[in-house]
Amino acid sequence: MKKPKVLVTSRLPKTVMVALKKHFSINSYDKPKPLAKPELIHRLKGMDGVISMLSDTFDPEVLQKSPSLQIISNYAVGYNNIDLSEAKKRSIMVTNTPGVLTEATCDLTWSLLLGVARRIVEGDQLVRKGKWKGWAPTLLLGQEIYGKTLGIIGMGRIGQGVARRGLGFGMKIFYHNRSRLTQKMEKSLKAQWVSLPILLKKSDFISLHTPLTIETYHWIGKKELGLMKPTAILINTARGPIIDEKALVTALKRKTIAGAGLDVFEKEPKLSRGLRNTPNTLLLPHLGSGTVETRIRMGMLVLENLKAFFKGRRPPHAIHHL
Repeated sequence: MKKPKVLVTSRLPKTVMVALKKHFSINSYDKPKPLAKPELIHRLKGMDGVISMLSDTFDPEVLQKSPSLQIISNYAVGYNNIDLSEAKKRSIMVTNTPGVLTEATCDLTWSLLLGVARRIVEGDQLVRKGKWKGWAPTLLLGQEIYGKTLGIIGMGRIGQGVARRGLGFGMKIFYHNRSRLTQKMEKSLKAQWVSLPILLKKSDFISLHTPLTIETYHWIGKKELGLMKPTAILINTARGPIIDEKALVTALKRKTIAGAGLDVFEKEPKLSRGLRNTPNTLLLPHLGSGTVETRIRMGMLVLENLKAFFKGRRPPHAIHHL
C-alpha cells in the first residue's frame, strides 16, 4: 500500500522522525528559518498531509493552492496560524497537540518569574564580564516572591499548573478567566476569581495563559499596564500578540511596571522596536515546550493524529468536524 505523502516543515527530534518514516513518505524541511509562503506553497504540491509549526501560516491563499492537502497536523497546542473556516470549507482536517506540554510550559513560566524578580541574567552577566567587585548591600536588588500575590489570566491546564506551583511559594492567587473554575478546584488551588482590573491592580506578578483570539489581541495594552503596580512583573508564555509590545516598551522604560519575562512575541522572531534594550526584562526564543521529553511527546501525538486520519478514523486531537 502506498504511503501518504507528508511534509514536515521543521526539524523534529530523531525519535519522532524515525517513527513518522515507518508510516509515511516524508518530505522534510530542515533549515532553521521558517518557510516563506511561496516556498511553503511549492513544497505542499502533491502532499497529502503536513506537520506544521506555529510559524507556518495557512491562510486562504496557501490552502487554495494546495488541492491535494487533506490534513494539517499542527505541532503545537495553539492553531491561530491556520484559517479554520477555510480549512473546513476545503474539507481539510486540522489537529493539534494538547496536554503534553503543560508542565514544561509551567516550569518555564516560573523560570521567567524567578529570573526577572531576582535579576538572574543581570547577575550572571556581571560575573561573566568580570565586573563583579564583591558583595555589596545594594547590588542588583530584586524582589521577594514568597507570600506575594500572583495574578493568572487564563486558567486552563497551564494556568492551573502555574497556580499549583505558586502554592509552594505561599502566594495569594487571583485569576481571571472567561468561565470560573468549580468551587472544588478553586479551593484546591486557593485561587480567587476577580475582574481583570482588580487582578491588574492588586497582583505583584501577572502571568498570561489565555489563547489568542480576536478578543484577546492586545488585551494587555497601555490602559491595562497603567493599572499595574509600579513594582509588578508581567510574564507571557502564551501568545505574543496578547500584549501590545509598543505599549509594553513604553511602560518598561518609564518604569510604569518593574519588569517583564517574555517567551513569545508579537511578530516572532522579530522584536518590537526598543524591546531588546528595555530594563529588567528576560527575553527567550519561544522555549515553553522546549524539553526533550515534551517535544518527543508532541511528535507522538502528531503521529497518532495522522495515523488515525489516514486510516479513516477521527484523529484523537481534531480541532473541528469535517
